[in-house]
Amino acid sequence: KDIEYIDSYYFNKKEDTRFSSSVGKFVGFTEQGVRNAAAWNNDPSYLSAMKAQKEAYCLNHVPGYYRAAL
Repeated sequence: KDIEYIDSYYFNKKEDTRFSSSVGKFVGFTEQGVRNAAAWNNDPSYLSAMKAQKEAYCLNHVPGYYRAAL
């Protein structure tokens, strides 16, 4: 529950769009980012693939990194 997957997209060094597993959808920060977020949020297969990234990446890798940090 304490793990959050974040996937950010940048254009010209400014954050354009972000997916956060705690929010469960894309959020746009610029005019183009809002349009991208709306399109990606309306695609159920892409949205479910992004939600699955938390289990596929974070939950499989965090235990090893946690042990190494201790």
